[in-house]
Amino acid sequence: MKQIIALGGGGFSMEPENPLLDQYILKQAKKTTPKICFLATASGDSENYISRFYQFFEKQDCQPSHLSLFNPPTRDLERFLLEKDIIYVGGGNTKNLLILWQEWGIDAIVRKAWEQGIVLAGISAGSICWFEEGVTDSYGDGLEPLKCLGLLKGSNCPHYDGESERRPAYQQLVATNRITPGIATDDGVALHFIDEELSQIVSSRPNAKAYKVNDDQNITEIELETKYLGS
Repeated sequence: MKQIIALGGGGFSMEPENPLLDQYILKQAKKTTPKICFLATASGDSENYISRFYQFFEKQDCQPSHLSLFNPPTRDLERFLLEKDIIYVGGGNTKNLLILWQEWGIDAIVRKAWEQGIVLAGISAGSICWFEEGVTDSYGDGLEPLKCLGLLKGSNCPHYDGESERRPAYQQLVATNRITPGIATDDGVALHFIDEELSQIVSSRPNAKAYKVNDDQNITEIELETKYLGS
């Protein structure tokens, strides 16, 4: 079973006091103490970001680790990653993430991990990287389309409610055929794909949603059923 969990926002880095999404990710490994590895490539392997990852996950029933491309733990990165149960990708500059992954061969390794049943997860840049295309601010001012890994069909736009320019920019890109139609996610929402099909949408916030954005002569935005993980 191939799984990808794409977070539009939330998780330990945005909601450190709300564990719902990260605990959901851990459960998908179906292990008592899953091995979870954090890739903070998109942030330039920010020490602060990595530290916050450990602050959260060391309190959970799991075995946390991280992979830094600026200070690699081993020469055999494939073996290091393929022994994990979950690979969790952080946010930041998606374009830089993709370039570095290609240079180091991480793109091929994560594809192999996915095919072997290792759970892939990520937030923001770590969400859009799995799709054919994503909406990114990697170039500085403004939002642009970006070709990504293509493990999942269509496009993805995170932070749909968290950043005011996201919704109009994504709809304009779809309307002008600069990006393929896809799914937008509010902060706090995760898309759970199983074998390339969207299986479930879950949220750590009661009112957060995901939306299917199409261009059927006119832009359509369809609210998708979202399960709140809280009580």
